[in-house]
Amino acid sequence: MFTAPLSFPADFDGWRIASRTALSLGVPPEEMSFTVGEEAPGLFAEPLPLPPASASQPTVPKAFPELAAKLVCHADADRFVFAYRLLWRLQTEKQLLEIASDPDVIRAREMEKAVRRDSHKMKAFVRFREIEDPELGRHYVAWFEPFHHIVELTAPFFARRFAGMVWTILTPERSVHWDGSDLSYLPGATKDMRPKDDDMEALWLTYYASIFNPARLKVKAMQAEMPKKYWANMPETALIRPLIEGAEAASRRMIETAPTLPGLRHERQMERERMARPVPAEASAERIRHADLDAARDQAKHCKACHLWEPATQTVFGRGPADAPVMFIGEQPGDQEDLAGEPFIGPAGKVFDQALAAAGIDRTRAYVTNAVKHFKFVPRGKRRIHAKPNAGEVQACRWWLDTERELIRPKLVVALGATAAAAVLGRTVTIRDTRSKLIDLDAATKLLVTVHPSYILRLPDAAAQAQESAAFTADMALVRATVPELALAA
Repeated sequence: MFTAPLSFPADFDGWRIASRTALSLGVPPEEMSFTVGEEAPGLFAEPLPLPPASASQPTVPKAFPELAAKLVCHADADRFVFAYRLLWRLQTEKQLLEIASDPDVIRAREMEKAVRRDSHKMKAFVRFREIEDPELGRHYVAWFEPFHHIVELTAPFFARRFAGMVWTILTPERSVHWDGSDLSYLPGATKDMRPKDDDMEALWLTYYASIFNPARLKVKAMQAEMPKKYWANMPETALIRPLIEGAEAASRRMIETAPTLPGLRHERQMERERMARPVPAEASAERIRHADLDAARDQAKHCKACHLWEPATQTVFGRGPADAPVMFIGEQPGDQEDLAGEPFIGPAGKVFDQALAAAGIDRTRAYVTNAVKHFKFVPRGKRRIHAKPNAGEVQACRWWLDTERELIRPKLVVALGATAAAAVLGRTVTIRDTRSKLIDLDAATKLLVTVHPSYILRLPDAAAQAQESAAFTADMALVRATVPELALAA
């Protein structure tokens, strides 16, 4: 039996050096043991001899060092030998960690999960209290009782998060101090060394009570995420019981004092009436009188004709030369267009550009815009998901579209999708009945209706996408044939 001494309960570096030595000597896991600190080795345990000079380094999968670093933080007394057993097996079982049904792998993943969870709880539940220190000045101290040996693992998080503070976290086994530049580790502390309440605690309790929502109270879920083990060291937990007991009465008060809202039918009717309200003649004359795209673009930045301006980042006006012979009209800007303020630069824009290039069209000679100038979306997690604009929103923005057409006077208008076609024609049409046909808008302007590029992206399989892409490119070729001056320079 061989033994290797380790400096502290989560001494990963010490374990790694000792394990490499043991592996080079061919020591099997059942003949290996580890001691921590002043712990005495077994009666018959011998120190590991030096490794042979020709010893080679063990090879392990890339994921193993990170896994082993978590395993040695676990509270299991057998953790070091167990981690060594995995290392031993990996020398002959290269794919071991990929075998989810292996008992050792199952155990390792469970231990890793427990350590990660304990580290997460430490990050969430440490509460610093301010104390005055004659030597350190303003000093923040916290007491925490982890399940596992996670102080070294988690301390760098606090160093990054509170880099400008001088702080100490005390735990029963091992403590850590940050002086503003370096971390240092100290012996464990006792409960009587816990910091006392500070002046800011009352402010924190007031804040915690004010954000408590009695209508969303889920006691079991709360205790699952914040076990009672941690409550003694968190000042806000003193409020939990009275807040829970008063939740029902608080919910009733919220309902009783809530304003009476109009019915959904009334809301929809009011929205339709507001959207259908005609633009004052003097306002229209003011806009057209500018006879300048830049002036119209500046005016559009302040448009509040419908509610879409509120959540959107900015108005996305059209782009292109003022004398463009062709105007392409899409439905509305997408997520990337909303952020950049440019039309057709996202995924659908790439499909659009590819079709133009395949048809030999120079996009810089065309004017590209949308029927609706603000991005309509539904938030879903961290993403903003496109939502189709309704008729009222299209009508509210039609003023801007008519202004663009009036100022540019294109020979050909290309409506990309049904929303764009309806905005141009003032009535609903189907793509199936109008696609690839030249329609007279007036004596000088024709209309071509085709699909929106995003339709191609939504098709479920590659074959359908390829077929529709070819049809879309054919429509772009018809655009070039109708307006030859759009062609790319030879």
